[in-house]
Amino acid sequence: MNAKTRKNPDFHKMLFVTKFEELGFDALQSLLVLRGAGLNHVVLMNVIERDRVAMHRGLGYDKTEARKLREIANIRFIDWAESLFEKGMEVGEYIVVGNMVSQVLHAAEEENADFIVIGQRSKKMMEYFYSGDDIIELLRRTDRPVLIYKHLESNGCECLPDNPFARTLLAVDWSPASLSAVEYLKTLKHVAQEISVIHVAAPGELKGASNMAIQGLRKEKRGRMEQICDIFEAEGISARCHLYVGESIKEIERAAREFNATMIVLGSSGTSAWTERWLGSTPRAIVEKSGYPVLVIPKT
Repeated sequence: MNAKTRKNPDFHKMLFVTKFEELGFDALQSLLVLRGAGLNHVVLMNVIERDRVAMHRGLGYDKTEARKLREIANIRFIDWAESLFEKGMEVGEYIVVGNMVSQVLHAAEEENADFIVIGQRSKKMMEYFYSGDDIIELLRRTDRPVLIYKHLESNGCECLPDNPFARTLLAVDWSPASLSAVEYLKTLKHVAQEISVIHVAAPGELKGASNMAIQGLRKEKRGRMEQICDIFEAEGISARCHLYVGESIKEIERAAREFNATMIVLGSSGTSAWTERWLGSTPRAIVEKSGYPVLVIPKT
């Protein structure tokens, strides 16, 4: 837990980390829907990484190039801040040179941000975006929710949903992290239109079981998911539960397509870090490979 006292789960203060190309003002505007959940403060952040400045120039680290990038970022942020001020938002700004992960962790701590937003586009794009490895490292080291915001593909075009929280897919395994995710999502009664709660059972759970045992397992798992749906319904959020069987990554992606999801939400295990075993399986693969925005929520 950070030195600064963390508040109850909410979305009041956002740290918005961008390199502009993969996460622009259109993405930020779509996230302002969270004002319905209490969002009132946005901290804009651009990290200029030394090794990437050198890579971009094909030379050693160039202070002139870094200064130029800072000036460009400042011009962008001033324009964004003016629009946010007009909407009654508080705005902060960080433009720094250094390691992305370390700088983001420092800013999140200093600002006591409630959650972090960072962009990731497909691997077909230029390498000058924040890398997947950086994002995984950030997820390992932060105790705050992280939204990995991606453009959705529609009819061959990349686009952003008007409300990325409209049709949320929550994958649960009833771990403490899953329960933390429920606590965060239930604050979205004025934002989310529907939450689809899914659980993916491993095929091994059914192997050799009788039909009666399989039906009993189905009833038990659906009953637990219905309890979660009841929590959302009590908050005024429409929720439905669905049981899948198979390989977790494929089934979560299948469910996201079938329910026309706008976002996938996963809970993260561990306290100050994910275990390597967990990172090597479902959540890491979803973060790295899924075409959907992914909100990762740690255990509180």
